[in-house]
Amino acid sequence: MDTNKLSNKARLLHLSALSLAQGMKSGSFKSLYRGHGIEFDGVREYLPGDDVRSIDWNVTARMGHPYVKMYEEERELDVLVILDVSESMNSYSENKSKLLTALEAASLITLASYQNASPVGCVIFDGQIKFSCPPRPGLNQTMLLLSNFEKNEAAPKSEQTKGSVLDNAIRGAGRLLKKRSLVMIFSDFRTASWTEPFDALCQKNDVVCVRLVDAFDENLPDVGSVRFSDPETGLNQVLPTSSSNFKSQWRDFNFNRVEQWKHECLRRGGIPLLLKTSVDPLAELTRFFAAREVQ
Repeated sequence: MDTNKLSNKARLLHLSALSLAQGMKSGSFKSLYRGHGIEFDGVREYLPGDDVRSIDWNVTARMGHPYVKMYEEERELDVLVILDVSESMNSYSENKSKLLTALEAASLITLASYQNASPVGCVIFDGQIKFSCPPRPGLNQTMLLLSNFEKNEAAPKSEQTKGSVLDNAIRGAGRLLKKRSLVMIFSDFRTASWTEPFDALCQKNDVVCVRLVDAFDENLPDVGSVRFSDPETGLNQVLPTSSSNFKSQWRDFNFNRVEQWKHECLRRGGIPLLLKTSVDPLAELTRFFAAREVQ
């Protein structure tokens, strides 16, 4: 590993992460996610002006008049990054792959967490769990995660395990976390077995699902018949990209697949976010956190 290269890259990302960190401060999450950044501290009788959303309906029913929940702000917000480095993430139609976009975004989240003095950890996977580390604070932890991101950016295909164990990564993440945390999942979600463990993870944490997409996921270029190989399944087939009917079916299929993914995320308590390879991850993440803050 080139430590000088990594340090220089970290400094550049660190400067970019400063603005992102402002949107991730623990205090801000009180308005971003219900219960996030705060711990339950008991109940008291309802007073005029209290937020009705804080009413504890179970206690209210027992006591016969309204009670509200009280919270105590946490000093630290734990953050966990789940990063998909499977072969399908290496596909791209423009200048940058889904993997490189995800690595940059994961690095920004890691550095923004460090800027906020928040413990941060990660789970990296392809067809197996490649690296796993619970949230910890400090510069050494931050550099450890960045170095592992760097390794997977430069890893040859021969070192990749086929398939995707997103389900196992999500289960593993749940075991790493000791308190309610912010979990950021970076993946193309090209597997059908993630929803059950995701459901359990969302019950105890605030989970943002970042789906990586590129131009080919929405529109195919008109380049005639092209042989397509699925890196996850090994399936090979010829795509008639000059056929307007096929291109329409392709768009509809991918649109419906994304809509179904959004539905599954929201239904189970997660927050979906599309991250295109053609956009700046810093700008998109900053916009996302800023938008959540005002909701």
